[in-house]
Formats: sequence, structure tokens, C-alpha cells
Amino acid sequence: MKSKNSLTFSRKAALAVILVALGVVLAPFTTFPIGPAKINPTQQFINVLSAVLLGPSWAVGNAFVIAVLRNLLGTGTILAFPGGMIGALLAGLLYRWTSKILLAALGEVVGTGLIASWISAVWIVPVLMKSSAGFLVLFIPFGLSTLTGATLAIIVLSFLKKARLLNSWQTLPQTPPPDRPAP
Repeated sequence: MKSKNSLTFSRKAALAVILVALGVVLAPFTTFPIGPAKINPTQQFINVLSAVLLGPSWAVGNAFVIAVLRNLLGTGTILAFPGGMIGALLAGLLYRWTSKILLAALGEVVGTGLIASWISAVWIVPVLMKSSAGFLVLFIPFGLSTLTGATLAIIVLSFLKKARLLNSWQTLPQTPPPDRPAP
């Protein structure tokens, strides 16, 4: 019989894989080049879902894997790393501390829209991309992207909560069902 922790890990890993796949598959259809960035509201949508359903470390991991795959497939830039990971971390931490979907979405907006756009404008674009971009050049697209993705996540998670699927996912039984007798 598997331990409680291995079953929890397996379920979380399975959901993480599904969310990463969703983020990568939808990226070509939801990515828009604006200035030096390729904004992708799907990333912020996945970040908030990951934060609420899996927690902060899984959300950051999902954002990192999606950023790597988007860069390999040409639908992302190096800005996908801070743009996804910082918002995912703040969303996950705020949800862990408060259990409020709106605060998780706010964490995503602040993390991506404000902090990641500032870090990108001050450090990533000039140092790694050998270019220049003012804060507003990145703040506006990052902000629009994260507002769109976070709003969509609020809607989806609210429906899941109303249908009692959100709580049932978070409290799934941790042991496998007993074996059924042979017919």
C-alpha cells in the first residue's frame, strides 16, 4: 500500500502535468508580441489555478516549466521566467495564508504586473536582452496580461467552488479504495 504522502504527490504531479500541458498548448493561440515581451494571459491563468490547487512551490515549478517550453517552441522570451514565476509565487503564498481566491489573483497581478515588470525593465532587458525598455513599456503589457489571466482564473475557480469541486479536490481521500471482490 502506498503512503499518504506518495498518493498526494502523485495527484499533485498529475494535475501539474495537465496544467503545464494546457499552458503550453494554448500559448500559440494566446501569445501576443508587445514591445520586447510576448505576453500570454494563459500563463497567469495557469499560475492562479496552480497556486490555489497545488500551492506556491508547485505554481512556481509549473511557471518555470511552461516558460522553458514556451522559449523552446518560440512562443516566449526570457521575460516569461520573471513574468510567470514571481506572480505564481505571490499567488501561491497569498492563497496559502488566506485561502482567498481573490487574494491569490491579486498576488498574481502584483507579482507579474508590478514586480516582474520592474525587474524585467531594470535588469533582464538591459543585461540579458542587450536592449532597453522603460518600466511602462513592460508594465502595460504585463499588467494587461495578468489582469486578463487572473480574472479568467477567478471566474473558473468560482465556478469550481460553487459546484463544490474546488473543495472536493483539496480534500480528496488520501488512501486508495479497498479492493473489490472478484465477480
